[in-house]
Amino acid sequence: MGLFDNILNNNNSQQTAQPPKGNESYTFTFQKLPESLDELKALPEASMDTPYKTAALSLLALCAYAADENIGKEMMNFLKGPEPLSPYEMSFIRDRFRESKLVPFSYFKGAVPENNYTPDVPFTVTISSNPYSFQNENFATLYVKSGGADNPRQFRLRLKPSTGVWYLLEQQILVGIRPAVKDDPWA
Repeated sequence: MGLFDNILNNNNSQQTAQPPKGNESYTFTFQKLPESLDELKALPEASMDTPYKTAALSLLALCAYAADENIGKEMMNFLKGPEPLSPYEMSFIRDRFRESKLVPFSYFKGAVPENNYTPDVPFTVTISSNPYSFQNENFATLYVKSGGADNPRQFRLRLKPSTGVWYLLEQQILVGIRPAVKDDPWA
């Protein structure tokens, strides 16, 4: 049995747009959530030649982390490149998942409290930039909207100029969302 068999059994991925330099949104569609680092690396987005691709992959890695800490950690370390997860970051992620494992899934299209953050299939996520996203050379701050929060959350990324690869510096998406109906005593 696969890690995400209860959600979907397909495995295609497709990027629907090319990355710009600010004030844009790009949608990524994944037929299947990767269940291993090799599956993550096999996705076209794994070229990580744009910060948008790296941000989308980071969301996938956090979903994997929710299902299996070791697999998620492997994926996150790949996405962080030359600076793997620090003990603080690992502790922070672990603590966030004690509250709810649904948070990363809330960023996919269709995932809202009313359906217990069950995303539409295929899994679709939109990553956005604003006029301030690329203020510092080789750095980007990108945003993703949750079905359980009013304001978008952010990823910070950094370009390694010698390779042209964008790596994850930090994510600020594992923060509170409205409770899923199944967890809300007032629903």
